[in-house]
Amino acid sequence: MPVASIVRDRLTRLVASQKEPVRQALRSISRDTSLPGHVRMKAMIELHQMPRYTRPTAVHSRCVESGKARGHVTAFKISRIVFREKALAGEIPGVKKSTW
Repeated sequence: MPVASIVRDRLTRLVASQKEPVRQALRSISRDTSLPGHVRMKAMIELHQMPRYTRPTAVHSRCVESGKARGHVTAFKISRIVFREKALAGEIPGVKKSTW
């Protein structure tokens, strides 16, 4: 059974990627000083009425297995705890425990 945070993260990533072109267009219209004020204001209102989860800043790096948001190893997309378990079990190619 998937963790709720993983499902929410996938939904946020999907919606943010779908709405990103619209967001960028509205932002560029609202910042363009050569356009009339009412057009810019209308673009700002539309931008503020979009759902909060459509923002690209709402997307967090999460572990794909445990859903943990902290201690994330970006190269493998897993948390440090899962990374350590998999590395010790030999499930990650090219990674082994170092000794010195």
